[in-house]
Amino acid sequence: MKKKQSKKKTQNRKKKNFSDKTSFANLERTSNTVTTPKRSTSGIPKYVADRMARRIFFTAGIPTILGMSVFIVSYIIVTRNIAEIPPSSTIAISALFFLLGLAGLSFGILSASWDKEPGSFFGIENIPMNIQRAKDAFKPATQNFEENS
Repeated sequence: MKKKQSKKKTQNRKKKNFSDKTSFANLERTSNTVTTPKRSTSGIPKYVADRMARRIFFTAGIPTILGMSVFIVSYIIVTRNIAEIPPSSTIAISALFFLLGLAGLSFGILSASWDKEPGSFFGIENIPMNIQRAKDAFKPATQNFEENS
């Protein structure tokens, strides 16, 4: 059984009735004070990011697609009795293509030129410079960590 509540408690719990105008007026006041954050200018320029994406597509995308297609081709060869392929060979060849795709991902990122001009076809001359840029980008974070330790 429930206990009966006294009148004082129920009167204190009554809801306050606000008109629609006052409640929406408060909402509009708070929404006008919101400021948009400024975009930082540091980061990878769009032309460099596009160059990286193209290189990554060719050097990582194609080997990854080949790594997945190994399973399909192997299945077709085995089910049509063309040849007997052990599953370990299928997995090893697929893993090789995936590793090649991983290496292509790193190559695509590191070989992209940061100049306005696209640079050479393979971009091998840009790799040492981009590795140094990556080291410099992480250097302030590691210096702060060493100081706090």
